[in-house]
Parts: sequence; structure tokens; C-alpha cells
Amino acid sequence: MNFWETITGSDLSREWKAFDTRAAALPADYQDAWQQIKGRLMPYANFTGRNLTPILDGALGLLEESAAEGQHIHEVLGDDIDGFCTALAGGSGARNHRDRWREQLNRNVARKLGQLGG
Repeated sequence: MNFWETITGSDLSREWKAFDTRAAALPADYQDAWQQIKGRLMPYANFTGRNLTPILDGALGLLEESAAEGQHIHEVLGDDIDGFCTALAGGSGARNHRDRWREQLNRNVARKLGQLGG
């Protein structure tokens, strides 16, 4: 991704079109679930929505694999799509990227302090 694509958002447009193309190949009930997932994850988006692309890619991958295995959509997501989306986005106690980055930063600082003190 180059600077111009980042500024204009054309890279995001390509990714969203690719998601829609992939989702169009799913069975109808999976497509409905995909639309619900997208809608329920939008409140977790940052200003550009870039933070959602890896989450949506993973969710769509799960739907694709489950559809290929012939599973019913309720076996995959259950009856609580809101809860599923909240867990995907890192809500309700789930570890998110910020938690992982914080842990990594703390480890790096501790290692550096250990080198300086020792």
C-alpha cells in the first residue's frame, strides 16, 4: 500500500469489494449472517475502518470454511450474533490488539531495563 492509496482509501475499497465477492459465493443464510456481522462490527471501526479489515477477513474465512464443510450457520455462530461480533472486536473482556501490544511493550521495556540495570 502506497501513500496515495492510504490517503484516498482506494486500498480499502478494493478490500471491501473483494469481501463482497467472496461473500457472494456463500449460501444465502451465510450471506445474511455476513451482512449482520458487517453491520454489527461497524461501531467498532476507527475513523477509516482499517482496523476492521483483518477482523472481517477472519470472520469471512470462518464462514467460507464452515459453508464448505456443510455446517448450518447456527452451528457456526450460534444464536447470538451480537455476542459473536463483540468477541471478534475485542469487547467484553476478550484480548484485543491493544492488549497484545501493551504486553509486548511491557516485555520490551522490562528487557531493556534489565539490560541497563544488570
